[in-house]
Amino acid sequence: MISGEGESQGQVGELTAESAGAVLREACEVSGLDSSGAELVRLGSHAVYRLGPAPVIVRIARDPGGLEEMERAVRVARWLESENFPATRVLAGAEQPAVVGGRVVTFWESAQEREEYATVEELADLLRRLHWLEEPESLGLPYFDPMAKLWKRLRALDDVAEDDRKFLEERAGKLAKEYDRLDFVLPFGLIHGDANIGNVLRHRDGHAVLIDLDDFVLAPREWDLILTAIFYDRFGWHTRSEYEAFVYRYGFDLMNWPGYSVLADLRELMMVVWLGQQVSGSAKSADEFTRRIESLRAGSDRRNWKPF
Repeated sequence: MISGEGESQGQVGELTAESAGAVLREACEVSGLDSSGAELVRLGSHAVYRLGPAPVIVRIARDPGGLEEMERAVRVARWLESENFPATRVLAGAEQPAVVGGRVVTFWESAQEREEYATVEELADLLRRLHWLEEPESLGLPYFDPMAKLWKRLRALDDVAEDDRKFLEERAGKLAKEYDRLDFVLPFGLIHGDANIGNVLRHRDGHAVLIDLDDFVLAPREWDLILTAIFYDRFGWHTRSEYEAFVYRYGFDLMNWPGYSVLADLRELMMVVWLGQQVSGSAKSADEFTRRIESLRAGSDRRNWKPF
C-alpha cells in the first residue's frame, strides 16, 4: 500500500467530481501515470476515471474506510488472473491499493477505449463458471451478511428526511425476519456479490469480462442471480427473451424459487438506500431517491425507476 499527502480519513468530505479529480491527479503523480485528459466515467460508490494517454482505469472509493475491501478486491483479481478467468485485471507495476487524500485508490487495465456492455447470456456463462471455482483460503473472503451491510448504509443516511429514514428502517427490520426464514437451494460458496449487466464489459479482443470485484464474498449463489431477475421482472430493464436466455445459460430460474420475492424486496431496498447515500451531492440522485421511496411507500409499479 502507498499513501499520499492529504486529509486523514476523519477529515474526508463528500466525494464530488472536484474532490475526486484532486485525488486522481495526486494518485497518478505518485504512481507515475499521466492524468491529463482523464475522463470521469461514473460517480457512484466509486469515482471511476479512464486515463487518456494509457489504457488504465482509476477507481477512487467513496467510503474512506474501504481499504480492507479494496485490498481483498486486488487479491481476488490476481487470483482470477491465475485461474485464467475473464475478469478485470489490476494494473501491473502499480503498488496498490493507494491511500491518497484519505481516499482508497486502485488502478486497473482498461477493457477497451469505451464502455461496451456484454450480453445477459455472457453474464450467465461467467457466473456459472465463477460458481464452479474453488477459492483459496488466502483470499480471506468474508461470509455475506446482507442485513449488516444494509444497516451500515442506513446509519450513513445523513441527508434524507427523518420520516424516510424511519420508513426504510422499519422495512429493513421486517425483511430481516423474512430473510432469516429463507431456505436457499443453490450451493453456498464464492459469489461476485453485485452481478448484473452493468458489471460485465466487452473486452477489446471481443470476450466478456467481469468487473467491480469489491463485493466478492461467500454466500448463497441466489444472490448472484437476483439482480438480473428483478431488472426484468420489476424494472423492465431486461426483456423477457433476455431473461429467458439468462436462465437457459445459467441453468436455474430464480423466479421459480419460493424465496424470490423476499430476496427481491431486500435487494430492491438495498438499491434505494445506496442511492440515498448520494442525495446531497447529486440532484439526479436525489430525484431518483424520491421516486423510488414513493413507489415503495405506495407499493406501486417500479418500472419508472431509472438505472444508475
